[in-house]
Amino acid sequence: MPDDPTPQDAYERWSEAAAAVLAKGRRIEVGELPDTAEALLSYTQAGGLIVRPLYTRRDELPEPPVPGVFPYVRGSDGARDVVMGWRVTERFGDPDGARDAESVNTALLAALENGASGIWLAVGESGVDVADLSTVLNGVLFDLVPLTLDAGASGVEAADALLDLLPADHRQTPATTVSLGLAPLSSAFSGRPAVSVDDAVAVAGRAGTRARALRVDGTDFVAGGASDVQEVAFAVAAGVDLLRALTDSGLTAADALAQISFGITTTADQFLAIAKFRALRRMWARVAQVAGAPEAGAAISHAVTSLGMYTQRDPWVNMLRSTIAAFGAGVGGADQVTVLGFDAALPVSARTTSPGFSRRMARNTQLLLLEESNLGKVLDPAGGSWFVEALTDDFATAAWSLFQTVEAAGGYRAALGSGLVAEQVTASLAERDDAVAHRTVPITGVSEFPNLDEKPITTDSSAPGQTAPEATTTDGIPTATPNLVRVAHAFETLRDRSDATLADTGSRPTVLLIPVGPIAEHNARTTFVANLLAAGGIAVSNPGPLDPPMVADAVRAAGSPRVAVICAANGRYRSDGSAAIAAARDAGVPTVLIAGPSSAWPADAPAPDGFVGLGDDAVTLLTDLHEQIDPEQTDRDTTAAAGRASR
Repeated sequence: MPDDPTPQDAYERWSEAAAAVLAKGRRIEVGELPDTAEALLSYTQAGGLIVRPLYTRRDELPEPPVPGVFPYVRGSDGARDVVMGWRVTERFGDPDGARDAESVNTALLAALENGASGIWLAVGESGVDVADLSTVLNGVLFDLVPLTLDAGASGVEAADALLDLLPADHRQTPATTVSLGLAPLSSAFSGRPAVSVDDAVAVAGRAGTRARALRVDGTDFVAGGASDVQEVAFAVAAGVDLLRALTDSGLTAADALAQISFGITTTADQFLAIAKFRALRRMWARVAQVAGAPEAGAAISHAVTSLGMYTQRDPWVNMLRSTIAAFGAGVGGADQVTVLGFDAALPVSARTTSPGFSRRMARNTQLLLLEESNLGKVLDPAGGSWFVEALTDDFATAAWSLFQTVEAAGGYRAALGSGLVAEQVTASLAERDDAVAHRTVPITGVSEFPNLDEKPITTDSSAPGQTAPEATTTDGIPTATPNLVRVAHAFETLRDRSDATLADTGSRPTVLLIPVGPIAEHNARTTFVANLLAAGGIAVSNPGPLDPPMVADAVRAAGSPRVAVICAANGRYRSDGSAAIAAARDAGVPTVLIAGPSSAWPADAPAPDGFVGLGDDAVTLLTDLHEQIDPEQTDRDTTAAAGRASR
């Protein structure tokens, strides 16, 4: 038998075979391919991370140390209870749930009895009263249950109240962290109310070893549209600024590091989520090493499913998104994971199930991962994967480069004040929205497989992202005050417009399909067009297969629509396209489009008013169609908005 091929030989064999398949699919010779097979099959994620089609022993990196050992890539806590796994942390006290002290305490204890193992508590203006903390936390064992506060501008009062409740000899572990949740710097980006850095540092001095006073919420950056790489880079940069403030106050580097924790989003991009938490720990360990306290560099992370990835339309799909997100965070080594309810993006008035059901499903999602799939019983289960290790390395490299850019600008606060952070996030948001609009980032239930028969939702000011916070300053730094920008917002805005038209006129905006030729020829394109239009809330009228002489009758039967789309095979366009487009225009249709790319339409045929094809900017197309089909809706929207403003 021949010797086993070397990793390089095996890769070259694969590359040759893959190139042959790619060339065959394009009906060209291998030498005519524009690039290598690897380059053609690779893709770039947000943040500039390139994902290759194949990872082999050629990509093997030095194995990082075991969990709990610097640089903590494989986990911050080498002694984590493998029976417990990560902590299932549930949020309480929000305005959409019970806020009186006794009700929150009852709900909190019930959750702990039914699988929750961590608490995230909203306090102050957006949650329970600070004075009620002792009642709310009655019965909670702080040496068993990690606790995180989210108190905004009431942070100092809430922190002091909690410190009064903690035993004087309370000591934390990575699994039982008490986080006072003071997040002055990440909040300065989002515009959320927060305490000043000086006040937060003073609380840290009082907290000592009993609690971690300061928190960096990467969720603030993601809410404005930051990529995963940007989130980690800016979170570490903000953490370094807090570290400097703490050491300037007299704390040692080790004690200062022990005062900081991170809140990080997790999304349905499974492998990116895994790499994200591993890269965060690696970067923070390097910060600790430079500060002279590598043994204190284990980043404590609280993963929160990204509210921005949740959809208002077909919200049940959010259960699948949150399952993947929780999996990625847990496997990536997050110390705590919070899964938001599947209907969290909906206004309270539009939620069709009880808050208890939503909470229970969110909690049970994690319990299934931990107790059915036993994911918590293995520390760093993704460790050793050539892909995961390479992605972690690429992620850390990209995030560290951006972190260095922030440091070169004078640090996080200087970069925030100069607009550098906002500029980066704005560019990322534009890139993401463009990918969503072109449907290269598909959204199930929204831009793909939409359900036009879904009950219209009721939008009000309680919906996340409906109103932007007022501009403020934190420590003299103007905030960026970004509203929450959900990934699906552009398509869901179009669906909202369709619902408004339905409510005002009794029917949705409708486009006439003109399928020319047998079903076998046009079915793929009629189905594609119908699904694309439904993503924007536009219905279709499909009379079935037509010959050009039948088009005029179909137009009259459809009520003289303002827009029609001719759907046929390329060959049929050559034989019948001119007659079909002429018949539609003669019947009075103002706008006639063609399904397919422009190359499918004969050059000598009358030019259509546009094309509907794969890769188009669907949001722009659908917006234009709404304007053409129902221009009066814009006037109705303007009148309604003026009425709301006058109330």
